[in-house]
Amino acid sequence: MFKLAYCDKIAFEIRKHLSKVAENDPDRIIKSVDRVEWDLDENGAFNTPKKMLKVFDRNGKAYIVTVEEAPMLDKETF
Repeated sequence: MFKLAYCDKIAFEIRKHLSKVAENDPDRIIKSVDRVEWDLDENGAFNTPKKMLKVFDRNGKAYIVTVEEAPMLDKETF
């Protein structure tokens, strides 16, 4: 059975939340959150529904947050 993947929606919701945290956190641990990036090949063609976003802390250290399908963990639904 084919199941839709919601990597886009989940990645954009994570970005929205982390951006709000960056704006409102009194400790200012999260400095900034970049745009959501797609998993594309060298020609710009779609590889997978995986999405990534870069997050920077107050010291300039970068982190990658990745959202990708994990079909092996899917729960059976009826």
